[in-house]
Amino acid sequence: MLVLSRKALQQIRIGEDIRLTIVKVDRNQVRIGIEAPAGIPILREELVGKDRATEPDVVATGHQGKPPSNPQGIGPR
Repeated sequence: MLVLSRKALQQIRIGEDIRLTIVKVDRNQVRIGIEAPAGIPILREELVGKDRATEPDVVATGHQGKPPSNPQGIGPR
């Protein structure tokens, strides 16, 4: 496992198509933004293997329903 240190608003690239952005850091919580092609499933570990993880909009986008808002304006450059 590769372990990296990042500060808020810094990014990590995985290949050419995936970008992780550290959106916010609190005492014991880190908010991470993930940009990836639509065909790559993004799941929280606790959802892997559960029936909920097979719902089409959860598998395809990593979240259910409409995409989350982007209040910090973080996105592709």
